[in-house]
Amino acid sequence: MTDITSLKTVLVANRGEIALRAIRTCRELNIRTIGIYSAPDSVSPHAWLADKSVCVGPAASENSYLCADSLIHIAKETNCDGIYPGYGFLAENAKFAELCEENNIKFVGPSSKIIATMGDKVEARKVAIRHGVPVVPGSAKAFTDASAAQKETKDLGFPLLLKARSGGGGKGMRVVEKKIDFVSAFGQASREAMAAFGDGGIYLERFFPAVRHIEIQVLGDGKGEALAFEERDCSLQRRHQKLIEESPSPKISKVVREKLIDVALKITKGISYEGAGTVEFIFDEEDQKFYFIEMNTRIQVEHPVTEMRYDIDLVRAQFEIASGKKILSHFRKAVNGHAIQFRINAEDWRRNFFPSPGVLKFWSPPSGEGIRVDSAAYRGLNISPYYDSLVAKLIIFGLNRDDCLKKAGHALSRFGCEGIESTIDFHKMIIEHFAFQKSKIHTRWIDNEMRLT
Repeated sequence: MTDITSLKTVLVANRGEIALRAIRTCRELNIRTIGIYSAPDSVSPHAWLADKSVCVGPAASENSYLCADSLIHIAKETNCDGIYPGYGFLAENAKFAELCEENNIKFVGPSSKIIATMGDKVEARKVAIRHGVPVVPGSAKAFTDASAAQKETKDLGFPLLLKARSGGGGKGMRVVEKKIDFVSAFGQASREAMAAFGDGGIYLERFFPAVRHIEIQVLGDGKGEALAFEERDCSLQRRHQKLIEESPSPKISKVVREKLIDVALKITKGISYEGAGTVEFIFDEEDQKFYFIEMNTRIQVEHPVTEMRYDIDLVRAQFEIASGKKILSHFRKAVNGHAIQFRINAEDWRRNFFPSPGVLKFWSPPSGEGIRVDSAAYRGLNISPYYDSLVAKLIIFGLNRDDCLKKAGHALSRFGCEGIESTIDFHKMIIEHFAFQKSKIHTRWIDNEMRLT
């Protein structure tokens, strides 16, 4: 057991597998944990595993997991000196991080100021430009008025990508092919962004119809030192949300890889970033050019891909950095093999990935060498319609991509899941598809080529 004296009790402000992961890590570090759960999550494993758990409210997120004041109250009542946000919910909420700071509670992540700056995609672009990092051509500010925003289209042209100023996860995003559709799409994106993030601001970017989505995992100590790891390719998406992630990218050269790592480090060091984060880019294969799009100031769903290649624990690193421990020099720089993550979602992929909540009547994840499953699911669990559809993450490690895909095929075939529709069969189909095997895909490949209805 390793004692971290600066963090004795931590509120895990999340649910599901990331909450489980954080609680287990805290046990390894001899940190007491306070779990939170909404009313339907009282039967979730994260509520059992924490040293103490508190009901935070009813099912709806806005009345439970998103109630910042309630979380601070619980943290103070249970003598927490830290809060771990995970991903989603309040993980990138600058006001919540500021509340933690005001109440002398350590937010396990970057400062509220950095979250606010990098969470505002317009401001994040300015940071990238300041550090000499190429950005996607776009508007200099965000808009809440469609008429004002439309004036920007004269210089940018079409197609355009409308993006929420705040948040992520594909919410508040719309592709606009023609001028006639702009006002309607802007209204939809703004309303969705307001509902998801409390901010209806939208900015405009030139849209690249066939690019790859590349991201660089970073760790910073908050004092200007940082590490960057080799890229994850997250190009296989539906509706701007990732389904399969792998590392390394089959289409990134050594030269481009080194440039990506270099510019990611420039940004991370330049803002004195603390904790785990991800610098994200689009990559144009034809021109061999990349462009900064945003920085996620939190741990990513797909972080296990990097963990498998580097044999590291990024969640543990988050806690150790938050505790002031100097750890960056201890990480191995050498990498090996290939890793792929498949998101097992409660979705009917034959109906355009329509949500499929319900009771898990059978649940039997695969196991074996090079196979990892991160999940909080179990037989009899009711998969709630109130939260993200992610049920499990299947991560495969192999000597190379071919070895990885072979193992993935065996693992997916052995993945037992009944009672809900899931993306397991979809993943089986994808890894057998010629385009995926040859990595001839891009961010709109599923939406354009699969034509699922």
